[in-house]
Amino acid sequence: MLGAIIGDIVGSVYEWNNIKTKDFPLFRENCFFTDDTVMTCAVAEAVMIGGRKDDFIDAMKKYGRMYPDAGYGTRFSSWIDSDNREPYYSFGNGSAMRVSPCAWLIMDCGFCARTGMTPSTRKLARLSAEVTHNHPEGIKGAMATTDAIFLCRYYFGGYCGDYEQPINDNPTECKRQIKDYIEQEYGYNLSQTLDEIRPNYRFNETCQDTVPQAIIAFLESRDFEDAIRNAISLGGDSDTLAAITGSIAEAAYGIPDWIKEQAYSYLDEPLKDVIERWELYIAGK
Repeated sequence: MLGAIIGDIVGSVYEWNNIKTKDFPLFRENCFFTDDTVMTCAVAEAVMIGGRKDDFIDAMKKYGRMYPDAGYGTRFSSWIDSDNREPYYSFGNGSAMRVSPCAWLIMDCGFCARTGMTPSTRKLARLSAEVTHNHPEGIKGAMATTDAIFLCRYYFGGYCGDYEQPINDNPTECKRQIKDYIEQEYGYNLSQTLDEIRPNYRFNETCQDTVPQAIIAFLESRDFEDAIRNAISLGGDSDTLAAITGSIAEAAYGIPDWIKEQAYSYLDEPLKDVIERWELYIAGK
């Protein structure tokens, strides 16, 4: 969750001023949190309350109204302000940028290793998307992001099934397994390189033209900071790209303390409170 928030904050100043390089200050004085952070916190709140459909709707409307100028899309903003509780068939990347808390609900990766069962994170991710983004591509983007996060927790955490060997000491193999799974399960092309994508990549708010690129930014990374820099270097919807990439990279690498501390300095007390309660909630799972 915090990885998504950090990506959002770092990318906030580049959304409308794209850069095509990894050489930039990670945090600038004029960085700020956007709707990506607000809705990530809303999803976390909804999960903590119970993870039901109405919980997601209530939390998104609550936090959306608390932060009316966070930069929502036109249709989402209208949905927040209205009494309408029905989805509007969106395939925007908002479903993927806010979904990361859903991937941490099942803390025991060992249970999945022992049983071979698919974690319930996917069901929760679908529900978090469907309350607004009920287009198949909107749902797919959220579920693919959640699966990528969970698989990072699984492989980089050293888990494996019966008659298998852990591969956490081989990051390249971890990423190959994740790449192959996402490609087969969701049909995304993850074989392009960042250098191939970067020259012609432009602003795009759809899941289908944001989520694959964000995953590739992670796949080519060396550590958490490098993943964020990869995402922003593509241009496009920089804060959302980096939020999605950051949410995946957090699960693989963790986040350096100095980056956490710097990110917290951009948040207000209500958002910090959600993060602190979330960390306690997850620690108790």
